[in-house]
Amino acid sequence: MLTARYDRLALQRDDTLLDLGCGFGRHAFEAARRGARVVALDAGRDEVEGVATMFAAMVAAGELDVATVQAAVVQGDALHLPFPDATFDRVICSEVLEHIPDDLGAMTELTRVLRAGGTMAITVPRFGPELINWALSDEYHNVPGGHIRIYRRSVLTQRLASVGMKVTSHHYAHGLHSPYWWLKCLVGTTNDTHWLVALYHRLLVWDIMKAPRITRYAEFVLAPLMGKSIVVYSVKPAP
Repeated sequence: MLTARYDRLALQRDDTLLDLGCGFGRHAFEAARRGARVVALDAGRDEVEGVATMFAAMVAAGELDVATVQAAVVQGDALHLPFPDATFDRVICSEVLEHIPDDLGAMTELTRVLRAGGTMAITVPRFGPELINWALSDEYHNVPGGHIRIYRRSVLTQRLASVGMKVTSHHYAHGLHSPYWWLKCLVGTTNDTHWLVALYHRLLVWDIMKAPRITRYAEFVLAPLMGKSIVVYSVKPAP
């Protein structure tokens, strides 16, 4: 399930896109399907190997055209990106900055590798739902590599502005996911066998796989009210 919206990012065929903190590749895969030249970067070896394997599987299955697809997978550090200035037309950084102590350093690097006029989508956990998670469970965030801060939208936009980005819009996403995480925080974040957690997880999988009208309507209503993520879009002004 995607968090960033490609129409707001203004992604075009043959654009060069960096998916920073790609995880297991959901944004990178969709960008490649749309004809972008994709670089998926993550600090984790498992994630990088998993994305590379999935790209190969998508080519083998005919989901991507082997003659035209351009995708690279890189293991790297958000504070020291291995790319020249102004390399990318678009950048996605989804659910990453809340993990990084020097988030301003990461934003500076993302701005550096983005060309003038290029666009960026940053997603982080939304303040209200995330605050509830922290209140319900220390286990949720107090783990190695876990969330180290909760962003207010004003703070995120101010930090983006301080590194030279102009914020253009925002929206909220994953309204159905907030109650799932509140429930997990109540019963234990690793307790996936609890019957309510298992039942809710089945609902989320059904929504992702089938996108039925009832859950899509629920998401439309709930996302602005209690969406788990906030997505902020910005552009790098010309000098």
